[in-house]
Amino acid sequence: MTDFSVEKQVIRNLYTDLDRSKAGQAGEVLARYYASNHIWRGYHPFHEQQGAEAVADVFWTPLRGSLKNMQRREDIFMAGANAMDGFASVWVVSMGHLMGLFDAPWLGIAPTGKMAFLRYCEFNKVEDGKVTETAMYFDIPHLMMQAGLQPFPPQTAAHLVQPGPMTHDGLMFDPQPPEEGEKTLATINAMISDLGQWKSGLSLEDELRRTWAEDMIWWGPAGIGATYTIERYAKQHSGPFRAGFTDRSKTNHICRLAEGSFGGFFGWPNFTARPTGGFMGMPATGKAGEFRVIDIYRREGDKLAENWIFIDLLHFWNQQGVDILARMAEVPRT
Repeated sequence: MTDFSVEKQVIRNLYTDLDRSKAGQAGEVLARYYASNHIWRGYHPFHEQQGAEAVADVFWTPLRGSLKNMQRREDIFMAGANAMDGFASVWVVSMGHLMGLFDAPWLGIAPTGKMAFLRYCEFNKVEDGKVTETAMYFDIPHLMMQAGLQPFPPQTAAHLVQPGPMTHDGLMFDPQPPEEGEKTLATINAMISDLGQWKSGLSLEDELRRTWAEDMIWWGPAGIGATYTIERYAKQHSGPFRAGFTDRSKTNHICRLAEGSFGGFFGWPNFTARPTGGFMGMPATGKAGEFRVIDIYRREGDKLAENWIFIDLLHFWNQQGVDILARMAEVPRT
């Protein structure tokens, strides 16, 4: 299967109706598109929700009440058959920012009265014209930092509002050549094989060069940041991460797909690991924690050139006994 136009149109219609709906109407819109047994997976503190009404009540209605005049600024839109179930199911992926005027509190974060961007990536499984599963991941610490908060110690890489693909071709509303998606998926699979073992026998930089372009960009989550080139990625994230953790479990994805030069995956969680050497400037606890992650990639030639990453760091640190949201709510405001 290489033409996912029907599934894409379902999600495009959903977004159009949701984005144009008035306050309090999110539940009605979602109910038209979500199946009765719909499962929604979101970041801490939302976690797993069942059905349109719950998703609207706990997530969309409060968020849209906080980020007024919200716009969906989409950078990547793609679909594909899921490699994790033998290519039986079709998922549609959207990535970008939800932008609005931060005019009311959200999750205890005080508003700024200024523009704010919430990084997001959403996977939707479409079956018989209905959405049956959703993974909606979003960078809450990134929003905190825009509001002047510092939820974590100084990060090793850069904090910024992240752009879309350098090639500006991530919005794939039309079918793409199937062989391009196959190349992308094969490259992602090769990278996962290297990433999951940590025992290639090569230096970290040389291991990365097997599947990454020399001028790669890793658009990491707030608290870690974005980094550029293999050398800086190894220094500013990959090396410290490997040094800080042991007992990394095998990778476990719910969905992995590719279309054209883009692809990605998510897990619930993707893996677990035990912090023994410190992470993100925080002390090690020795307690295993879950990593809920979405990764989106752009391939150029036979190498990965860009990678957008969403990690539920609030959930990970909550498992370590640190409630970032509660701690931020205690910060004095002028």
